[in-house]
Amino acid sequence: MIHRRNFLKSTVAIASTYSLPAFAHNERVLNLLNMHTGESLRTVFWAEGEFIPDALTDINKLLRDHRNDQIAVIDPALLLLLSGVRDKVGGNVVHIISGYRSPETNEMLAAQSKGVAKHSMHLDGKAIDIRIPGRDLSRIHKAALAAQGGGVGYYPSSQFVHMDTGRVRNW
Repeated sequence: MIHRRNFLKSTVAIASTYSLPAFAHNERVLNLLNMHTGESLRTVFWAEGEFIPDALTDINKLLRDHRNDQIAVIDPALLLLLSGVRDKVGGNVVHIISGYRSPETNEMLAAQSKGVAKHSMHLDGKAIDIRIPGRDLSRIHKAALAAQGGGVGYYPSSQFVHMDTGRVRNW
């Protein structure tokens, strides 16, 4: 049995990890645009302390591997991280450069570029590459670093920031 004090401590710790004010917001909303498919989605994915299964299903579909339409489960912690970073920098629509990548797509991309990890977190639905129109990329990068939610890659020449829910690191 968990005691109320321990519950509150752990809730505050989780909220601060993902840049979420504890108990301040009843909803987490994402407005996403897949830059490869042109599909967009605005959805409440978290409300009253719980993830919303139908919203997660819709997000999984939007973040699928656009090269072969394979869908994978996206780590809900990644969505909290993304939402927290977006809230820090402002903006409305988050442009998705890459979400889930199938093994076939990742292998093909790794063969074409040294910048693609052979064991990418994208393979596990735990990474996303984004930009937010009207927001400076370096500001998004700094907000992602400050969130301490996992790995952060900065690609100014390609105009995106990579975020993942792996161990905290940056490049």
